[in-house]
Amino acid sequence: MTAALLPFLAVLPIAASAATVLWRNATWQRIWLLAIPVLTGLGALDLLLQHRETPVIAENVGAFVPGVAIPFVSDTLSALMILVTSLTVLMCLAFMTITGESRYRLVTPLVLMLLGGVNGAFLTGDLFNLFVFVEVMLLPSYALIAVTGTWRRLGVGRTFVVVNLLTSTILLIGVGLVYATAETVNLALLVGAGSDPRTMLSSGVVLLALSIKAAIVPLHTWLPRTYPATSASVMALFSALHTKVALYALYRVTSTLYEGQPPWIMVLAVLVGLSIVVGSYSTFSERVMRRALSWQMVAGVGHIMLGLALFTQFSLGAGIFYMIHHIITMGALILGAGAIEQTYGSGRYERLSGIIRRDRLLTISYALALMSLIGLPPSSGFFGKVGLVQASAQAGGPWQAVFITLIFVGALGSLVAMQRLWVGVFWGPDMEDYLPDSPETGRGTKVALTDDVRVTPRLLAPMAVLVITQLAMFVLAGPIMQVTTRAAQGLVDLQPYVQAVTG
Repeated sequence: MTAALLPFLAVLPIAASAATVLWRNATWQRIWLLAIPVLTGLGALDLLLQHRETPVIAENVGAFVPGVAIPFVSDTLSALMILVTSLTVLMCLAFMTITGESRYRLVTPLVLMLLGGVNGAFLTGDLFNLFVFVEVMLLPSYALIAVTGTWRRLGVGRTFVVVNLLTSTILLIGVGLVYATAETVNLALLVGAGSDPRTMLSSGVVLLALSIKAAIVPLHTWLPRTYPATSASVMALFSALHTKVALYALYRVTSTLYEGQPPWIMVLAVLVGLSIVVGSYSTFSERVMRRALSWQMVAGVGHIMLGLALFTQFSLGAGIFYMIHHIITMGALILGAGAIEQTYGSGRYERLSGIIRRDRLLTISYALALMSLIGLPPSSGFFGKVGLVQASAQAGGPWQAVFITLIFVGALGSLVAMQRLWVGVFWGPDMEDYLPDSPETGRGTKVALTDDVRVTPRLLAPMAVLVITQLAMFVLAGPIMQVTTRAAQGLVDLQPYVQAVTG
């Protein structure tokens, strides 16, 4: 892929979104819905292969006035993020198509616009266009909650809208303050600008907004309240895209502005510890599958931010590896929970039991995904947490023992919490009744559970693909870690980035 084609990774999904509004043939809409993530994923894979020889590829769009342009920049990190999110989005959309959720009016254009905003956020080279693409990502998200949600979901969705509107306002104010103090919002020109106290304070507003969007403790309470109230496919989309865009931006902006550990590293270290512990242990109070998983997302954010807090090339690489693992594993778990809800009518522990004897393939797939979340072999999560432990040990200093202890304490909390989920859903006596999805009564009437009721292979397929992917990450952990370390090098050595953008 040439530099001139970089903008099309963001423009193509948005253009396809407009096309599906004008051309509403159901068959073609399904084709667009599944084809666009494949195309963007292939484009990202091509970029990833190119970055072995060319660390950074950049294209300035609209430079009619010298120095004024929209920079699109691809390096190993951004290409890797687009590749992984495209795969996860494809599986979410496949699940949405299988369950019939894609038939809702405007779902196809909304999801494609969401994907375009995400790809643009990964590729943009300045703070203002980061804000623009985040808004492009959020606007269809509000509509997705409304289109696919029940009345209860709409009520909880108000929280999602209010939090994100407030956060976007803070982000825009922060971008304006950075421009006022540094006279630019181009990331290539902001390298090291955090050494100026005024720019450090103004960039702190940007980082605050991104921290809220990433759901870092104590700015996290909106996520466990809102994400489980959406449908399973939408929750998996939001899990793979929303928080990960914010985490990516935190990695990118922090490494650019400070060229090393930021002066507020002690604050970040405390927030990392709180996120891991609060996320892992708050799950104990939940008795619904997707609500329990939402708290584990908060714990995952803490682990990912640990790589940034240590700020060495190895720790950044370990954090990026963990972020990829978390996107895939959490997507598998949420889609698996959605398959159970779709088949048996509920995700509540007390309404489910004995699935281990009824759905063997589902049980095996879910067990492997849970092992990955906890960090047990053979899974991507094992090497994800081993990498963070090694990074903590190599970093030394007063936080070495603290971070290693936090990783093990968090793993123990996740183990106990997921064991409760396992016992509640998969263990125990056989279920006697369930809540089928009836066109006449909805899911309001229990009926006797017959032997032929089980999760279909078609419904399980999207989760199974993600589970196989995380197993492949375990087998290929060495080569993948080399790629993530190369991505981290792009955050530590910024000279190629600056040279590619400024020419």
